[in-house]
Amino acid sequence: MRWFIGATAVLLAALMLESGLLAYAMYVLLGLLLLTRWLTRAGVESLSATRVMRRARRKGDDAPAEAEEGVADGLALEIGDRIVVVVTIHNDGTLRVPWLLAEDSLPGDPLKFEHPRLKVRGKRAMITSIAGGEEETLKYSLECLSRGYFQIGPLVLESGDLFGLHRRFRVVADPKFVLVYPRIVALTGYDLASRRPIGDVRMTYRLFEDPTRIAGVRPYEKGDPLNRIHWRATARTGQLHSKIHEPSTLSGVTVLLDFHHAGYPRRGEPVRSELAITAAVSLANAVFLLGQQVGLVSNARDAAERIRTEGWRRDPASRDSAKEAAIDLPTSDKVDPLVVPTRRGAEQLQRIRETLARAELGDGLDLAGLITDSAHRMPRDATVLAVVGDVSIESAIALGNLRRRGMAVAVVLVLMDDSGLERAYARLLAEGIRDLRHLSDEVTLPDLCRNQVNRLSSYDFAGLGE
Repeated sequence: MRWFIGATAVLLAALMLESGLLAYAMYVLLGLLLLTRWLTRAGVESLSATRVMRRARRKGDDAPAEAEEGVADGLALEIGDRIVVVVTIHNDGTLRVPWLLAEDSLPGDPLKFEHPRLKVRGKRAMITSIAGGEEETLKYSLECLSRGYFQIGPLVLESGDLFGLHRRFRVVADPKFVLVYPRIVALTGYDLASRRPIGDVRMTYRLFEDPTRIAGVRPYEKGDPLNRIHWRATARTGQLHSKIHEPSTLSGVTVLLDFHHAGYPRRGEPVRSELAITAAVSLANAVFLLGQQVGLVSNARDAAERIRTEGWRRDPASRDSAKEAAIDLPTSDKVDPLVVPTRRGAEQLQRIRETLARAELGDGLDLAGLITDSAHRMPRDATVLAVVGDVSIESAIALGNLRRRGMAVAVVLVLMDDSGLERAYARLLAEGIRDLRHLSDEVTLPDLCRNQVNRLSSYDFAGLGE
């Protein structure tokens, strides 16, 4: 646009000064500007691109192939897997595009230097020239270093004329997505013989009765044994009454994962949050292997929902806006918790793994708000197993309220320093929550539940400084 304004101004000045040669030169320049503008627009609009992704089957395997089945428009992988990305750029027009800069974007921060989530092998960008009816191929591979939900693409194109008078930008090749499951660590403390690795739980369904727990009395029924008769109630009413005993057995876990920004300071990230995810999925896997019900409640942000609702723009006017359209995504203020209902079933663990793979630190509900909002979703006959990075006074009170409602509550404290750990222990013990465990790193995760199975103390302050 500046070229048009400048040439028009010089042309008007030439006409006023009656300078025919200068006016002729400006007519030629304006004509060239119009021609190159039309050629650049036509060239860029004739370009299209297709993207194919697949899992690499062997080391060095970069041959293109059809995408495998996985998540919608993408793949489902494990940590350490490698995928091959092939982007084919087509020129559907008849004119040659004299030069083209193509760059495949990776939104978010999966390539940041300190803690990369993806490792790129090959080049995601190229400069080329494409004749009409021809195509060029951009090929590279990605190694999955961490769990997550990653957007691959779209492709940002930049082209122009040979004189450098015009440039056009375009975003093509709709993105595909890669879901990388979190790592599952086997917990040696979950002993099938004990059947009580995380404490006793009161059950709604009466499988077994505990004679040491009296839930109430009822009128005597024929066949009730003598040791079941409640003699005080019988003496008071003058009629035989029998005791009602509470059932007591292990019936699974509801994993309560706190994934609020406040609980995971930037200094320890992303190590602490990833350790919390690994602990949550490992605990869920252990309970699932026991054949018990398992569920998940978390205040994390769902990456898939964020991308689906916020999306990306398609018509950039400059290179910066083109890259912003492909990469930058606004923050989300959604406060709806992520919930996988607590129940039995072969698909439960898979649903929990997918949910945790997409989890991102959120800034909506804190832990206290999450418990208040989701308490009705937690069955009373399942242990509430909270995995937290910090314990505020409000969070401790909310967890204590769950215990006072008759629910069994256990807490896993993730990678806390001595002062934070002592403060968390004090607040939780004040609320009557005594099943506490500290997870210092992934190496100690397999033995996280061993102390509880062996009936050893898991909240000994003497070990805080070790």
